[in-house]
Amino acid sequence: MLLLGWVVGTGSTPVDNWFSQDAREAIGEHPGWLLVFTGWWVLGPVLAACVGVALYRRQWRLAVVALVCPLVTIEIGEAFKRLFDRRNGDYLEYPSGHTALVVAVLGMVVLVAGGRLWAVIVAVVVSTLGMLGLIACGYHYFTDTLGAVLLATALVCSAARLVGCVPACRASPFPDGE
Repeated sequence: MLLLGWVVGTGSTPVDNWFSQDAREAIGEHPGWLLVFTGWWVLGPVLAACVGVALYRRQWRLAVVALVCPLVTIEIGEAFKRLFDRRNGDYLEYPSGHTALVVAVLGMVVLVAGGRLWAVIVAVVVSTLGMLGLIACGYHYFTDTLGAVLLATALVCSAARLVGCVPACRASPFPDGE
């Protein structure tokens, strides 16, 4: 994420221009309906449900991490925005705070679901739709959303390590457990 931020600099890149143009041609000039996936009025209840399920299961550490991780993601993203000072109009853009929030909240869904495949698929699809909406509406460059995905994914992976939910490492493929 840091490397990408330094590489893209403070303005649009050819990749950003190409992706924005193709996104607008494919899904329309201002597909505001895609922004539904990035709003607090959708993400807030999803996050509350994650915390609620963890509390119901008495998974105290998971409940705290599910509540804190998206908030920490937002704060770290804001610090990086000031560091990179990349603008799209009057607003700081890199990394995209909306994208980082979507990925962090949906990452908590994946953690609460125990890393189930359906949760991963939902997280990827919904995050992608939100990213496309932000790009096609002109609120973010493609690389802004990509940087946010990298940031949020790193923080979600750290959260998974904190609560001991690392599904890929849970079972060893070797018979003797090596």
